[in-house]
Amino acid sequence: MDHSAQARRTQLARIIIGHVCLHASMTGSRMAAPLLALNQGHGKGGVGLLVALFALTQIFLSLPAGRYADRHGLKRPVGLAVIAASVGVGLAAIWPIYPVLCLTALLCGGSIGAATIAVQRHVGRMANSVAERQQAFSWLAIAPAASNFIGPFASGLVIDFAGFQAAFLMLACMPLVGWILLRGARELPQEPVAPGKGAAWDLLRSPGMRRLLLMNWFMTASWDLHGFMVPVLGHERGLQASVIGSILGGFALAAACVRVVMPLFAGRLQEWVLITSATASAGVLFLLYPLTSTALGMGACSAALGFVLSVVQPMVMSMLHQITPRERHGEVLAVRLIMINASSVGMPLLFGMAGLLTGVTGVFLTMGVILTCGSRLGLGLRGLGEDPEGPDH
Repeated sequence: MDHSAQARRTQLARIIIGHVCLHASMTGSRMAAPLLALNQGHGKGGVGLLVALFALTQIFLSLPAGRYADRHGLKRPVGLAVIAASVGVGLAAIWPIYPVLCLTALLCGGSIGAATIAVQRHVGRMANSVAERQQAFSWLAIAPAASNFIGPFASGLVIDFAGFQAAFLMLACMPLVGWILLRGARELPQEPVAPGKGAAWDLLRSPGMRRLLLMNWFMTASWDLHGFMVPVLGHERGLQASVIGSILGGFALAAACVRVVMPLFAGRLQEWVLITSATASAGVLFLLYPLTSTALGMGACSAALGFVLSVVQPMVMSMLHQITPRERHGEVLAVRLIMINASSVGMPLLFGMAGLLTGVTGVFLTMGVILTCGSRLGLGLRGLGEDPEGPDH
């Protein structure tokens, strides 16, 4: 094996484990903070606001964070993010009161979002080919799946045996462990910022970029709809909470399994084919979902949906790095993150209102039609970004 390729794989492994530590701090805090607020007697409205604050700062800080990563690379943005996250979560360990929990959500959510942009940008630039980039992003996609389990599970154990303050102290240390791993990564040369560079939203002038980000949004909205509306559909059908949880668990299990095996096949896949077929398949599954009459049928649809939605992110990330100038990788990742977080904040509200007008079945069928018809947009991605170095290089 080529020595440089082995070195890149070793660095990628360190980056992935470090990213798990960073992200687990946020996922654990996102469970512990609302749970503490409920124990202190705060209502559902206050708890909902607390959860929303984890995503809110990412909407406003993503673009500055992306530009900062374009100028300074990996270590400086991640170092600042680690400080902000550790301080934010550490404050909750010292003063576990509601206003401090809100500050924790703002600092932790925003800083981990900024670190994620820097990590994704660095991983995309480490690769020497399209196939290597696809594999790298496939491996990196495992990190959020792992942290979504590790963070809540670890914080839950500590809460049960040592209390909330001990849990927040543990979660405040996780970013520091991540920094120890990430700081060993080799910094890559930075591209000079082009003079007269326009606003980040100028990137959307490219039809290919608009298509790609819209396809990415289709998948994000599908993920949000499934997590929000399946419990409503299950409740409407009189299913027990454990059954509904099992249906959602099937989705998560399928998604995790796909992310584990996908690096083995990523280099052999064409991004536009996978994105288009996954979108169309998701549309068909949403059309079938409300027509299933049993919990077993819902579980099968859930697992299938988890499978098709999970294959898209690595392909989207790979294509974004191919079609974006190297000096603007951070910006385009920031635009993508803004769209994801805005969707996570706004789509549940939209789904709820749509459910009142059309019923739960109507929401599923409408989304199915949108995805099935919208998948045709993926045909326009064919041939996009075939130059592995991207444009303007």
